[in-house]
Amino acid sequence: MSITRRALLRGSAYAALGAGLSTTLPRIALAQDTSAIRPITLYSRAQAANPQQYQSAELIAQAWSDLGLQVTVNGLPQNQLSDIVWYNRNSWDVTMWQMVGRPERSDPDDFVMNLFHSSNIETGYNFVGYNNPDYDAAAEQQRLAVDRDARHALIIKAQELVNADQPYSFLVYPTKSYAFDKTVLDGATMVNQPGLGIRNFLSYVAVEPLGAQRDLITNTANELNAINPFYISGGGDSWITECIWDRVMRIGEDGLPQPWAAESVVWDEAGTTATITLRDGMTFHDGQPVRIEDVIFSLEAPQGENVAPMYRPFVTPITAMAKVDDRTMTLTLDQPNAAFETSTLSKMNIVPEHVWSPLLERLSAGETAESVLEESRIGSGPFKFDRWNQSEVVLSSVKDHFAAPKMDRVIMRVVLNVEAALGMLRSGELNFLTDYTGDPQLLLDAAAADGDIEVVDVVDMGFQFLGYNLRRAPFSDPAFRRALSFAINRRLILGAAYNGFGVPANSHVSPALPFWYDTRTEEIPVGPEVAIQMLEEAGYSIVNGRLHYPAGQTETLQ
Repeated sequence: MSITRRALLRGSAYAALGAGLSTTLPRIALAQDTSAIRPITLYSRAQAANPQQYQSAELIAQAWSDLGLQVTVNGLPQNQLSDIVWYNRNSWDVTMWQMVGRPERSDPDDFVMNLFHSSNIETGYNFVGYNNPDYDAAAEQQRLAVDRDARHALIIKAQELVNADQPYSFLVYPTKSYAFDKTVLDGATMVNQPGLGIRNFLSYVAVEPLGAQRDLITNTANELNAINPFYISGGGDSWITECIWDRVMRIGEDGLPQPWAAESVVWDEAGTTATITLRDGMTFHDGQPVRIEDVIFSLEAPQGENVAPMYRPFVTPITAMAKVDDRTMTLTLDQPNAAFETSTLSKMNIVPEHVWSPLLERLSAGETAESVLEESRIGSGPFKFDRWNQSEVVLSSVKDHFAAPKMDRVIMRVVLNVEAALGMLRSGELNFLTDYTGDPQLLLDAAAADGDIEVVDVVDMGFQFLGYNLRRAPFSDPAFRRALSFAINRRLILGAAYNGFGVPANSHVSPALPFWYDTRTEEIPVGPEVAIQMLEEAGYSIVNGRLHYPAGQTETLQ
């Protein structure tokens, strides 16, 4: 039975499945020394900003109520959600979250190493606090595996371990829908990258105008918290930083790294030392030359423990860097790293040392580069920063850049309401809808009605998920997490919240990367009966409609 968002009546979704689910839940005798699990807050983006995520949260809360849990969904603006989850890691229970597709994520290392390696628990991407030595070993070893098949086996193992422990409940690999005004922009000049679609850095540089309108006017559905080469807080931030700051390498149209600011990157036979030669004549937007010293500084500064926590994991493999001449440097790793070109050289921004060295020197105790507000935002990329206010960011093209854009400006407008964003595309206030979290069918209907809109879909290499705070009971118990995850019907969420536009998810490696994706993670039984049996086997019990801890366990919070 297919359930779409339009057909969904809140509170009846699981009943609508009618799939033989028992409505009479077992009641088990409660030992005297157990207690009921406290009410749980499930955080999400606000409904108007991300209706797909918010409705998914409501469906999950409903499914968990069948297990005897009391769950409240709290929808928040992105900046408030980030403050609770990212910066106050001990105090929340469970949250909706997303990992967006980015070019450097075309190699699975960016997710495999950084999402779940224990070294990233305190300040990095492992905000849920997952700690499994077997996983750490697999994540580390896959970097060393030069043989592709051997590396494949290790990445499959990493997916199996996460599938067993369920630190996330993966939900959907969404179909990302992008739309543009085909009377303004030449769609034939856009680049469709695997797992990213047409919204990518290469498209921003290559797209050509069809007439007098030479501004590429895009949108973001999230508030912008930073435009900072050492920190990104969301998709909008990342798209802007890609345009302003160059990188040693970039991910090409084929999903593989290729030299960008570098003229060449050549490795020795051992695979541990690279000789990097910069393009000749590059300059920063303030007119100063891009030097080898700037590249070394850009890779060296984040190695400091409290300088750029988000980027530090990507530069820790570097053991030495040295200038050879004005255009050449060597870079040495502690050991061969199969993902380094993608995960580091295609990710780290080249910043001007003359701007950032004084800024970093002035950091106070407890501060990091993430808090720096460098108003001029000087990079060497194909677009330079003009201005930023609450409603939009404006970038101007750099006509003498080696990859000079065809459009004159990129204007990114902050539109927090998805209906408003679609209306702005139809009215011409946007000509490239790059962040749409509404019903894709409505976008297709608008394109059919208007005639001047073209829609392009892609299965995202990123994913939507639910993250558990493993630092806190009951989410510190893998058996509890597995039961909650198995209670979630991904296909229901896909149909009801995403209107069928996507693929059910249960791995941190997307099917958009088919060689690395483990299809066996798809084999996950779902439903309240399955989840209740798992909870019973782990010692949990339902008494008077409330789920209780196993005998002898009581509520303990940090």
